[in-house]
Amino acid sequence: RFGQDVRREARAFLQAGRDVVVFLGEVAIAFGRMLRGEARFRRSDLMLTIQEVGAQALPIVSLISFLVGVILAFLGSIQLLQFGAQIYVADLVGIGMARDMAAMMVGIILAGRTGAAFAAQLGSMQANEEIDALTTLGLSPMEFLVLPRVLALVVMTPLLCLYANLMGLLGGAFVGVFFLDLPAVTYLQETQYSLRLIDFAAGLIKSAVYGVVVAVAGCLRGMQSGRSSAAVGQATTSAVVTSIVFIVISMAILTLIYDAVGI
Repeated sequence: RFGQDVRREARAFLQAGRDVVVFLGEVAIAFGRMLRGEARFRRSDLMLTIQEVGAQALPIVSLISFLVGVILAFLGSIQLLQFGAQIYVADLVGIGMARDMAAMMVGIILAGRTGAAFAAQLGSMQANEEIDALTTLGLSPMEFLVLPRVLALVVMTPLLCLYANLMGLLGGAFVGVFFLDLPAVTYLQETQYSLRLIDFAAGLIKSAVYGVVVAVAGCLRGMQSGRSSAAVGQATTSAVVTSIVFIVISMAILTLIYDAVGI
């Protein structure tokens, strides 16, 4: 019985992998058609999606990123205060936010907020047979529905990551100035000395990858949804879980690549 369960799970995992590869191929084809000016989708839908995943996400990104900066600063100060080196809290917060934490927190926020919304929207359209209607009218669902969502996240995730960096640095500065009695100018100078452009570039690359992961997972689960309300709920849950799992996997792979090339 255990062996049968393992084989069944292995087959399900392989099938899921094939579905992801096929879906990525369809997205790549739709993107290529867009570059040639042949893709058919409404630009107004793209701008509306950009607003939903970008500007409307700023409040939650601000709160989470600021608190993450505060937490990093407090955790670092516990050890650094023992050696009188609390000034290096600025290095810890700056490098941690720029290279990993800002991109990861933005990815997780978008997975729970935007990826779930994509899955619910497309799942509801699948249940109401709206996607079948688009196909009947000769419109590609990949171009009309999926492509604008993927483009919106790819464009906005790095921008949200930059904003999250700023809010995280402000959170660290808040702790450094008001709890560690560090001069604001000294904290700012130490942050400037510790950070390099390559640190920000590394984080932005990760955020762009996370944006693709969230968009693909949300749209894939929505397009695969069944035609019932229960299936839409399952697709939404699966989109969030899939996004977070692949964000963590992507972060591990990119970290190993950065280490191998010396970034």
